[in-house]
Amino acid sequence: MNTVFLLVMLIGTAGWITSTVSLRVKSLQLQADRMERRMALLLDHFGIEEPEPAGLDEVRALLREDRQISAIKAYRRITGAGLAEAKLAVEALAEARKS
Repeated sequence: MNTVFLLVMLIGTAGWITSTVSLRVKSLQLQADRMERRMALLLDHFGIEEPEPAGLDEVRALLREDRQISAIKAYRRITGAGLAEAKLAVEALAEARKS
């Protein structure tokens, strides 16, 4: 009987800890998103452009070879960006190259 009780308590405690950590991570993500929006507003207000990440020459070379998927992979490796962000950035680089 004691073993079952301890097991139930352990599972309950693990669930509580998991939910608490999950809520905290969500809260921190919201704060980070809010700070990012504020930073973007400040940069726009003062007319400051974000510096380009170093190492994009490799990405541009891949675009010149029409290897967009490889360029996206390289951009992600260089910058640590997510897939959606990397795709948008590489598409913007490709459009700038066409202009």
